[in-house]
Amino acid sequence: MENHQKLHRLLVVGGGAGGLELVTRLGRALGRKKKASVVLVDACTTHVWKPLLHEVAAGSLDSSHDELSYMAQARWNGFRFYPGALSGLDRKKKEIHLAPVHDENGAILRPGLTLEYDTLVLSVGSQSNDFGIAGVQEHCLFLDSRQQAERIHRTFVNRAFHSALAAGTQPSLHVAIIGAGATGVELAAALHHSVEMMAEYGPAQGVGNLHLTLIEGGARVLPALPERISAGVQTHLDRLGVRTLTNTLVSRVTAETVETRDGQSIRADMCIWAAGVKAPDLLANLDGLETNAFNQLVVSPELRTSQDPDIFALGDCASCTLTDADAQQFVVPPRAQSAHQQARHLACSLSARLQGKPLKPFRYRDYGSLISLSSGSAVGNLMGNLTGTVMLEGRLARLFYVLLYRRHQAELHGYGRTALLIARDFLERTTAPRVKLH
Repeated sequence: MENHQKLHRLLVVGGGAGGLELVTRLGRALGRKKKASVVLVDACTTHVWKPLLHEVAAGSLDSSHDELSYMAQARWNGFRFYPGALSGLDRKKKEIHLAPVHDENGAILRPGLTLEYDTLVLSVGSQSNDFGIAGVQEHCLFLDSRQQAERIHRTFVNRAFHSALAAGTQPSLHVAIIGAGATGVELAAALHHSVEMMAEYGPAQGVGNLHLTLIEGGARVLPALPERISAGVQTHLDRLGVRTLTNTLVSRVTAETVETRDGQSIRADMCIWAAGVKAPDLLANLDGLETNAFNQLVVSPELRTSQDPDIFALGDCASCTLTDADAQQFVVPPRAQSAHQQARHLACSLSARLQGKPLKPFRYRDYGSLISLSSGSAVGNLMGNLTGTVMLEGRLARLFYVLLYRRHQAELHGYGRTALLIARDFLERTTAPRVKLH
């Protein structure tokens, strides 16, 4: 059993964008000054910013260069890190249970572990929601983690290169992406650009032999974003030659095809699922905490769970209902900017809570949306008090898209170290291929 003496024990489970930013802030403000014991738990040992996973899958980003070690971040910022997957919660005893850690051969590296807390924050993110459609789990690839992104990349590269080398055949690669939200659209554009770059380095087929099909159940691509952004993205996809099927619902996935409810059979040498998310299934039965239909923890405007005043949640795994200036209720959307804002809010709230001060409600601010279209381009809108809503596209939009990631790095490393990382990335472009080829 873990003991943290008499310090208040702040335990954060989940080192995604929100969780890692939160624990870094808490470590700097409380852990370094011995005002609290701050601990992070995650099933992985390194962090990769989730909005970049489509670039990892396409090979335009090498995850080994952009990953961040949780242990190193803990050492630098005054918190501790424990590797392990959350397996249970005992609210009465105020402790969590971590599953055993195994090596690649299944041998136990560390048995199950119990950690105590005074305040618990759950930031375990989300995972793909297959809606129970037959064949999805068996035949689709997913993009929820670095490991899954790397699997997509390996599969894509192997098929692209080896089909090109097959004697006596006309090489072709048919890729179906199910779901035309931000993930699906960005992945389609990135894969198209990746094949274009791969053709410069070897025998991989050209773009003309890559057949990308984007399948969406809604009436347009990016159904959650404004129509003007959707229309601009659709024009770009058409220019790339991506086949887009809207108002098309999938009924079944096989090893070679995607079957739709309207009777279409779409060839798919590779099928990637990007059609909806839910919080991890574990949350649905986590010692009585209230969840919604998507396994998200129901939280108050203060981000406190409805059933336990000592447990908080943020990011994709939390369902937070707020009231806007027009007295209309809305649910905070599961976006990276939401997790970032919630992490900043909770860092202040939990520090104030240790001083006996009341919690303040979270206020969400929509700063717009940017969609990466690869090859130095993006499209989207920015929203602010001074500028109103400004539409961006092309290289300027791409610049703002990249700045979002740099801001995330600055939250974790500070501006000085982030500047060094930018310089490193610039220098590496002159010594490495433009796309990862293995």
